[in-house]
Amino acid sequence: MGFWWRPLSVLAGVLLVALMLWAGSGAVTALTFLVGIQAAVMLRRLWQEYRLSRWLESPDEVTPPEAMGTWGDIFYRLEKLQRRQRDSRSELTNALEQFEHAAQAVPDGMVILNGNDQIDWCNPASRKYMGLDCERDRGQFIRYLLRQAHFLEFLDAADYSRRLVCKSPLNREITLSLQLVPFGEAKKLLVARDITELERVDAVRRDFIANVSHELRTPLTVVGGFVETLADATTLPAADTRRYFALMLDNTRRMQHLLDDLLTLSRLESADHSLKDESVNVPELAQALAAEAESLSGGGRHRVHLEVASDAKLRGSLQEIRSALGNLVSNAVRYTPDGGDITLSWQMKDNEGVFAVTDTGEGVAAEHIPRLTERFYRVDRSRSRETGGTGLGLAIVKHVLTRHGARLTIQSTPGKGSTFAAVFPKSRLIEASPSATVIPFPAQVQAVG
Repeated sequence: MGFWWRPLSVLAGVLLVALMLWAGSGAVTALTFLVGIQAAVMLRRLWQEYRLSRWLESPDEVTPPEAMGTWGDIFYRLEKLQRRQRDSRSELTNALEQFEHAAQAVPDGMVILNGNDQIDWCNPASRKYMGLDCERDRGQFIRYLLRQAHFLEFLDAADYSRRLVCKSPLNREITLSLQLVPFGEAKKLLVARDITELERVDAVRRDFIANVSHELRTPLTVVGGFVETLADATTLPAADTRRYFALMLDNTRRMQHLLDDLLTLSRLESADHSLKDESVNVPELAQALAAEAESLSGGGRHRVHLEVASDAKLRGSLQEIRSALGNLVSNAVRYTPDGGDITLSWQMKDNEGVFAVTDTGEGVAAEHIPRLTERFYRVDRSRSRETGGTGLGLAIVKHVLTRHGARLTIQSTPGKGSTFAAVFPKSRLIEASPSATVIPFPAQVQAVG
């Protein structure tokens, strides 16, 4: 109703004037007046339409026209609508830019395909994994760029619940997981995710389970065999019975040691297992480990030496450091023949604390050294089982030292012996003071882990 009152009131005023002219000057004068008014209205309307047309052609360049009356209301409402559309367009542009920036930052490769499997858009990660370039390959058929048979079958199947695991066409060492996601009208999003690390972890898990099963099978077989023998035999000589029980006890302890080491590794790798910040008196710990080596040696089978050239202490977990250094000592006792020498030393070298265990055992060939800290890796499997090793000792050492920012170095010469050294950084040392005694240390070492 608000729109009509103004034009109707103007029309009523014009008709009133025309009637007054008709009555005073005759019909010709009244008609001439009406024709003039109509011509003025038409010219004004044409002029306003022209101004409106110019504005609509270039709304961002031409100033919105100003007018009175109805045309003023029309221009005002159109200008208001234009401002609203401009704000909406700005918001959409910002949203699109944010999406594009986010898509470019996503580590997964993303490719938008139209209904004909042509590339509409792709992010930078797709170049890394699939060799695609957004500017160069826009509009290209993806099946012409990625020609692997298994990929073409995956693309043609259009099974959106299925994932394709394949090697990257650019780098065979990268394993990709491809998935198609439908969206919009006949469009598809191809997502390529790098699962190389997941594949490696899965392979490690499978190997770990296989190794644990293998390590437990032998002692379980021995114990089970003797139990069956004892169950079936009515009478056995006392000497045989004692020997059977001794072997079962030995294999039971071996399984117990294996489980203890597995639990230790699990605890070290747990995200909830925080590192303690204690003061570790290494000189006292070295004396305790030397006494432990004498005990493990069993009646003086080895000559154990202790050389402490520094009173420096360490900041860290006493339990973990003792476990790691104790593994180095027990390995030295285990793999050193009777009559050999085992030397434990603690000294400062290049502002670092070095706890070294040197033996005169059989030594390790150079090709084995980088793999010694792998779980269940053994240079000589049969000898490791004879000596009671679980194959996890050096893996535990590596984890403990890594948690303390330290490293393990190994120097070994086949037939002459080995030196395993835990090297702690300066940041872990406390209360260090110079000593007059300097312990000789191998000049050339090989870092492991």
